[in-house]
Amino acid sequence: MTAQTQPPRTEALDHFAAELLEATTSLVPVAPLRDRFDGVTLADAYYVQTVQLAHHAAAGRVLAGRKVGLTSLAMQRQLGVDSPDFGFFFDDMVHYDGAVIPASGFIQPKMEPEFGFVLKHALQGPGVTLEQAAAAIGAVYPAIEIIDSRITDWDIKLVDTVADNASCGAIAVGSVPLDLDPAQLLDVNCSLVIDGEVTGSGTGADVMGNPVAPLAWLANILGAEGVALDAGQLILPGSFTKAEPVTAGSTAVADFGALGSLTIHFTD
Repeated sequence: MTAQTQPPRTEALDHFAAELLEATTSLVPVAPLRDRFDGVTLADAYYVQTVQLAHHAAAGRVLAGRKVGLTSLAMQRQLGVDSPDFGFFFDDMVHYDGAVIPASGFIQPKMEPEFGFVLKHALQGPGVTLEQAAAAIGAVYPAIEIIDSRITDWDIKLVDTVADNASCGAIAVGSVPLDLDPAQLLDVNCSLVIDGEVTGSGTGADVMGNPVAPLAWLANILGAEGVALDAGQLILPGSFTKAEPVTAGSTAVADFGALGSLTIHFTD
């Protein structure tokens, strides 16, 4: 579509949001947003994401929390960016330790081991500091984000993944908090284990230098739009490792050693 023939910008963005909503249920991926028209911006991409959030909320789905992505230097370099992104997830996207999850519900899923922060009180920026963000964490759980792309063949740049809800597919979270103090987060080690093989390991310091930093960043970004992170919400601050693909029949573990772990199983 040329610049001369494309529809007005908002109409085009609304149309792309509708395509992504359809892809969520049909599991038929779509072409990247950046291919739709010239000059697409990050603000455009978040507009597409927000349209989908509003659609789901209007249908009665309950927001369970938010995820922060692109917090590792490796992923930022891969997409040519220097900051994280964020997305959302609903109650019906959250699984728990030992869950058996149909792989057929995803297009091209991958695993990322993470912390799961449950907030004990609300956070709203701008101006949230690291200290304030840390003080808002009520409990830290083992978590796995199942990322998935409604964009064909994971052919994504920043605007594509942001529009596609930061590639969020589902969330798994432990039933028991990790046995740690939030002050220890930087030194915590986590390994992703798939079918008994360690595919990657990292520490809390690998999550944007400090895993509390993505929480403060998110509170400030959303706060500038008048949106708060509410008490009781689950926030995933980003992965310890690179994402790894998973298929039907596989078992994935976020292994925090003596602190605890989380296991999920994939079926057909």
